[in-house]
Amino acid sequence: MKMKLAQQLVMTYYKTRLRTLGLVSPKKAAELAYKIFTTPRNPSVTPKEPPVFHKAEKLQLHFNGIVLQGFRWIPTQSNGHKILIVHGFSSYSYKFEKYISLLKKQGFELVAFDAPAHGLSGGKRINSLLYRDAILAIEQAFGPFYGMMGHSLGGLSATLAFKQLNNQLARRLVIIAPATETWRSIDHFLGLFSADEKLKQAFLELLSALTHEPIQSISVSDAVKYIQSPIFWVHDKQDKICVFEDVQTMIDKKIPNITFHITQGLGHSFVYKEAQVSNEIVQFFKQGIN
Repeated sequence: MKMKLAQQLVMTYYKTRLRTLGLVSPKKAAELAYKIFTTPRNPSVTPKEPPVFHKAEKLQLHFNGIVLQGFRWIPTQSNGHKILIVHGFSSYSYKFEKYISLLKKQGFELVAFDAPAHGLSGGKRINSLLYRDAILAIEQAFGPFYGMMGHSLGGLSATLAFKQLNNQLARRLVIIAPATETWRSIDHFLGLFSADEKLKQAFLELLSALTHEPIQSISVSDAVKYIQSPIFWVHDKQDKICVFEDVQTMIDKKIPNITFHITQGLGHSFVYKEAQVSNEIVQFFKQGIN
């Protein structure tokens, strides 16, 4: 997908600024790069609230000094199970309106929150560990959740959160085009700005100092080792954001509790909207309560 002119101008500006700052201080350049990396893009047009959200109960959660805004739907005939929907980077809950209707018809209670720095929620920055902690806070306040489904960064963060949940065998996890390997996301991001080795090293050192965790552990590939729940993993072979190469490595491992649904030509942002994908996800959640 070609970038719009405004995006190209922003990229050129930051590429020049990072290169210039890196000549003086790779550490300062890394701090700026991290700020860009964790700041979501604002939508060019204010999203219109879909009709299904008009009927939602509005929720609020105070988390980490900000207020998260959420939504809840109670079905007419409940099956007694709750599902949390977790959107991706630079996205928002409204984009999952289709799943609200589909899952509510099956008797599921649905909860969705805009992530920190996204949609209607407060905050300025987001990363996978902050998002993980927000999900765990939502679980504590409005769970327990039988199921979670997350897209992109939301898929990674939901997986990291699931790793810490109790009673895993009674839960189910859906991850759609997840950011499988954090190091890959960082490599892709820094590549966009033609970062040199000094900046890359300074960025990794900053990340290590902030997270106090090895980058390899902040990944879907690592987190699933500790998850016993059934996992349904949807990914497209033409995904240019969260590349399929990392997914193929996971497929080859033949992990028994992971079922893969691989598509062709849907890319990163449209894969969860496809009819067969949404139907398969609904069936996956239904199977756990039959």
